[in-house]
Amino acid sequence: MAAGLALVGAGVDARTEVDARTEGDARTEGDARTEVDARTEGDTRTEDDARAGDARAGEARAIEGLIGAGDFREALSRCARAYAMPLGRLCMAFTGSQAESEELVQETLLAAFDAFPQYRAEGSVRAWLFGIARRLCGRHTELKARREARLRLVHDTRPRPDASELAVERERAERARAALARLKPSEREAVVLRFEAGLSFKEVAIACGIDEAAARKRVSRALGRLRAELGEE
Repeated sequence: MAAGLALVGAGVDARTEVDARTEGDARTEGDARTEVDARTEGDTRTEDDARAGDARAGEARAIEGLIGAGDFREALSRCARAYAMPLGRLCMAFTGSQAESEELVQETLLAAFDAFPQYRAEGSVRAWLFGIARRLCGRHTELKARREARLRLVHDTRPRPDASELAVERERAERARAALARLKPSEREAVVLRFEAGLSFKEVAIACGIDEAAARKRVSRALGRLRAELGEE
């Protein structure tokens, strides 16, 4: 009887050990599948980003080819399709007005059309367009500030916002915009081109007419000033 119980106990222990090993193997296999799935997902995202980058580069080359061939109307049409939205975001960052940003995008594209005969492909088409937009936005902002200053000589048009009526997100946006407006124009342009327009430092340099090292310094100084100002409020 005792021997039989011992055999039964040994059998139970053996099955328990096998079950534990099986469960461990299953967990290991599940972990391996999870890791493979994660790698596959990462690879898919990388491939999608690469394809999107190739498509953008192909579109830029096509536009450059059209400009070189003198087909300026088609080049302008493709510039509008490819770059109108990012140009709009850039102009919006400078002006804070949807209506003004739309007008400035149109002015940018028209200015580009007039300048196509002088285009020398020294840098990307995107950087060249954003350089035009930067200059137009800077001129627009300066003229707007002068006009508002003259109006204040006649009427007190300073806004009196009621903080209780403003949403938190709007307050944060206004604080950020005010801090951005207090930057030096050259630094403001560089940081907006880098982060709002998404240009590389090389493209920022081309758009601003400076070298890449100077572009990096301008962006770094602008970020430091913004952090300091927003951190104090």
